[in-house]
Amino acid sequence: MWNWPFFSARPRESGDPGGTIRTRTYSMDLDSRLRGNERKSPRIAIERRMFLLGTGSLVVIAGLTWMRGSAGNAAGPFEVEKSDDEWRRLLKPAQYRVLRQHGTEQPFSSPLNGEKRKGTFACAGCALPLFSSDTKFESGTGWPSFYAPLPNAVATADDRALLIPRTEVHCRRCGGHLGHVFNDGPPPTRLRYCMNGVALTFMPAADAPA
Repeated sequence: MWNWPFFSARPRESGDPGGTIRTRTYSMDLDSRLRGNERKSPRIAIERRMFLLGTGSLVVIAGLTWMRGSAGNAAGPFEVEKSDDEWRRLLKPAQYRVLRQHGTEQPFSSPLNGEKRKGTFACAGCALPLFSSDTKFESGTGWPSFYAPLPNAVATADDRALLIPRTEVHCRRCGGHLGHVFNDGPPPTRLRYCMNGVALTFMPAADAPA
């Protein structure tokens, strides 16, 4: 509310016969005036509400279209392709949820997060070698993290599923979802490949084929 004083009360000097001048302060409630205008012009009020509703609907539709346009789905075709039923039979439920449905495992839930041995991390879907233990580092996030993949091992796609644009990482050979890559890693790449442990398998160096 805004108060607009047109007059103010002031006492006259002593001895003035009139005593004190009584004046009035007028208040103007802008919201009340606007509401009054709406009552006077219901058509204007209805048109304004319809305009706001239409604008909001357009924003929602545009956002949903933007999200649906790229939810991190890897573009094929891939060297290894299977039907959905075949993937379900091949993978464990947790693996299927991450690799084929772009799920995310709970942080600190994978034994591979604390894996310290020398070796190679491969795709749980097609066994393609993806990361060397030499590039693994402790990120504190609860997911196995690497600063670089092996050559020709992974590919990326735009992921807008959470409204915040991210870069999704998937297996180059079968398209299985692995995780995301961020620009907050250590040298020399300054990248952090944040991977789901359930989407990986680990082969210790001693067990690796010669």
